[in-house]
Amino acid sequence: MPESAAPPVGRFAPSPTGAMHLGNARTALLAWLHSRALGGRHLLRFEDLDTGRVRPWAFDVTRRDLEWLGLDWDAEYVQSERLDVYADALARLTAAGETYPCTCTRREIAQAIQESAGAPHGTEPVYPGLCRLHPPSPGRPAALRWRVPHLTVCAQDALTGDRLCQHLPSEVGDFVLRRGDGVYAYHLAVVVDDAAMGVTDVLRGADLWPATPRQVALQGALGYPTPRYLHVPLMTDFRGERLAKRGGAPPVQALREGGEEAGRVLATLARSLGWDVPETVTARDLLPLWRRTLEKAGWSLPSQT
Repeated sequence: MPESAAPPVGRFAPSPTGAMHLGNARTALLAWLHSRALGGRHLLRFEDLDTGRVRPWAFDVTRRDLEWLGLDWDAEYVQSERLDVYADALARLTAAGETYPCTCTRREIAQAIQESAGAPHGTEPVYPGLCRLHPPSPGRPAALRWRVPHLTVCAQDALTGDRLCQHLPSEVGDFVLRRGDGVYAYHLAVVVDDAAMGVTDVLRGADLWPATPRQVALQGALGYPTPRYLHVPLMTDFRGERLAKRGGAPPVQALREGGEEAGRVLATLARSLGWDVPETVTARDLLPLWRRTLEKAGWSLPSQT
C-alpha cells in the first residue's frame, strides 16, 4: 500500500454509555498504535447522540482510562456539540430528493417483512419501503430515511484484504438518517464526522464491518472521500462470547482504581492478539509489533525517525 503524501488521521470513537471494558481498551490501543505507527494524528471522538443511554460521568472516566494506558490524542470532539453539521448534511440530501419521511413502527416493519414472500431473510432485517411507496401516517413523529440508490457498493478492508459487496436496495434497504425523536443516526453522524475531521484511517471492531458498504455509499452521495477501513476481531471471554458492558465485562476503571499496573493490562491486551510480550509493557513498546502486522498485510510504512 503506498504511503500517503499527508500524515494520516486516525480516531477512537467511544460511546460514553459506561466505563470502558478490556475489549474497548484493546480497540483503543490498536487505533492508537495505527495512528502513531504511521506518524499521524489521533483523535478522540465521543459518540453521544443517543442521549438516553449516555452516562455523564463516562466522559471523564474514559479520558482517565486512556491516559492511564498511555494513549494520548491530538484533538477531542463531542458529537452532541456538532448537531448543526449533521443538519447541514441531511439538508443537502433532502434538497436532492434523496430522503423521505417515515412513520412506520418497528412492529409494522417486522410484520411487512414477514408477510412479504419476496423479502430477504438475511442476518439483518431490510426495510420494505412502506413509506417510500405510500404517504406517511399523519400525526406520528417521522424519521427521515435515505432513499438508497439502486447500486451494489463494495468495501475493502485494508488490514485483512476482505471485500464486501452489498446490493443496497435488497441487502440494506432505505435506512434512517434521523430518528423520529430528532436524534441523528449513527451512520450519518460517523460519515459526516470522519469527513469533516479529515479522518483517513478508521480502525474499529469487526462487528461494524457489515455496515461499511452503506457508509461508503453515503460518503459518495455527500461527495466525501472514503477512508481506509481496518476491522479488528472483538475480544471475547472464556466462553468465546464478545465482551460487552451490559454483559458485565470488567471495567478498566476498576483495574486502574484497584492499583493494577497499566503495563500489565497492556501486556494482557497484547497477548490476546497473539503477540509475545513481557509481563509489563508500554504502549510505545508495542509500536513495532503493529508495524510488523501492517507490513505483513502489504502496507508500505513511512521510515521511522
